[in-house]
Order: sequence, then C-alpha cells, then structure tokens
Amino acid sequence: MSGRRIHFTASGAPEAQAALGTLTARYGQARLQEAEVIVALGGDGFMLATLHATGGLAVPVYGMNRGTVGFLMNAYDPEGLEDRLAEATTTVINPLRMRAAGADGTRAEALAINEVSLLRAGPQAAHLRIHVDGRERMHELICDGAMVCTPAGSTAYNYSAHGPIIPVGAAILALTPISAFRPRRWRGALLPITATVRFEVLDPHKRPVAAVADNVEVRDVLWAEVSSDESVAHTLLFDPGHGLEERLIREQFS
Repeated sequence: MSGRRIHFTASGAPEAQAALGTLTARYGQARLQEAEVIVALGGDGFMLATLHATGGLAVPVYGMNRGTVGFLMNAYDPEGLEDRLAEATTTVINPLRMRAAGADGTRAEALAINEVSLLRAGPQAAHLRIHVDGRERMHELICDGAMVCTPAGSTAYNYSAHGPIIPVGAAILALTPISAFRPRRWRGALLPITATVRFEVLDPHKRPVAAVADNVEVRDVLWAEVSSDESVAHTLLFDPGHGLEERLIREQFS
C-alpha cells in the first residue's frame, strides 16, 4: 500500500494527539473523501466510533493503539507504516441492526459493531420475554439485562458477562444474560447469524429498560429487535499474525 493516500484520525487523548502530529508530519494527511486507507489512533472505543463514522466510505481502517486495551488495534510504531499497510491482512465484519420502540411511541434504529444490550434502568431487575425468529424461546428472564453480540464483539461486554468467545469467521451470534436471577443457571444461547432476536419488556413502567447499540441508547423501551445486517460491511486491517481471528483464539487461552 506504499504511496497510497492515508487519512489519520485520533481520539482526544494526549497520546493519540501526539501520535497524530508525528504521523501526519511524516506521511502527510489526505482528505477523508480521497483516502485509500484510514489510520485510527486511540483505543477500541475510538475504533468503533471511527467505523461508525466512516462506514459509508468503503475505506479500510487500520488502528494503532494509543488507548488502553486496544483489542481492535495494532501496536503503535511511527516507523515503516506504509510497509505495514502493504502487508496487512483484512477482516470484514458486519454489524447488528437494532430496532426499538419506546414507551412514548417513538421508534429508533441503530447499528452496533460489538453488541446490542437490554439493561435495567431502575433499581429493580428487568423482566424480559425472548423470541427468536418469531418463536417464543423464553417466557420470562429476570435479570439485570441481556445482550446479543457479534463474533468481533464477543470478547468485550459479552465476555465480561461470562458469554462465549466466538471465532470471527463463525456464522454465529451469542445471546448472553447479564446477572440472570431466574432461570438462575441459564447461561445464554448460540444462534445462527441469520436469527432475529426480539426482546419484549414485561412491566416496563415498574421495571424500565434501556436498549443500547454500541453508543446509542434508547430509554424506556417496550421491545427491541436485533439481527445481523450483512448489507453493511466494515474492513479492518491487521498486522500479519496479529489479526482479529488470532486474537480471539489467543484470548481463550489467556
């Protein structure tokens, strides 16, 4: 990818801003609309924001870690960037699409690269009914919440809630409860990537629930539907041997 037009973008963190200055001085700064690759400087949260902001451009994104965890990022090194871009491997991921209805009659729609979560929004546990592809699968789940996650997002919130890590090439979604009270031993389900999951909020006025798709939150929802949207694709670039699939496998042995 040597000589290609690179657009650099950075989070507001001091380390990211310093890296932005160093890299643009060395490699130049292409206009976003003319770029052939986007280099995102920050952490995983900034990478998700960059993917959402640039998803309509069909331009691959190469992340360099100037944040904390950096699971979706490559190591930061200002040297030899053009060679690294030329040798990078690609991973294509599809987001989830959330559709939700609020108690005030509003409808909302948003995309999520990692997960869509239903979270209790008050002091009492949420009561949720779960349908998969139009069929009731759980009459009542009493919990702090539940989520549907993509393979790419399976090591994030899903993993902290004891959900499974999913290989990035697997055509699977994970449905994971958060602090399930009843059924107490239910650990969730693995579903085909084509599945549509519908959550219905039981007793929404007494037990309010928020639906969250990455950084988009809808308060006081009555229901939310989640499905994979293969019409939207994000291309990530990784250094050889450090791609997302390798990281997902490695995480299971750490």
